[in-house]
Amino acid sequence: MTERAFIRHIVFFSARDKADIQAIVDGLSELGKIPHSRTFEVRRNTQSDALSSEVDVVVYAEFANASDMAAYKAHPIYEEAIRVVRPLRELRIAADI
Repeated sequence: MTERAFIRHIVFFSARDKADIQAIVDGLSELGKIPHSRTFEVRRNTQSDALSSEVDVVVYAEFANASDMAAYKAHPIYEEAIRVVRPLRELRIAADI
């Protein structure tokens, strides 16, 4: 199996209050202004899977390497997004593949 040269960063969020989902999307969308990702998306979960409805919002980003991902997480916009979103979210699960 060939190893990919980039990192896929996928983060799942659930809202404490479903009324705050759009505020979570808006707060996380600010992360797209950080220049270190190759690809960046924030999407509401369509929740079309009948067996799983816990996740409300998904962030998907791709980074060329670990240094770019570290620079992304060290950016002031990242800190501000955390400040805005953390009180609104219940669940946060991240995976880097």
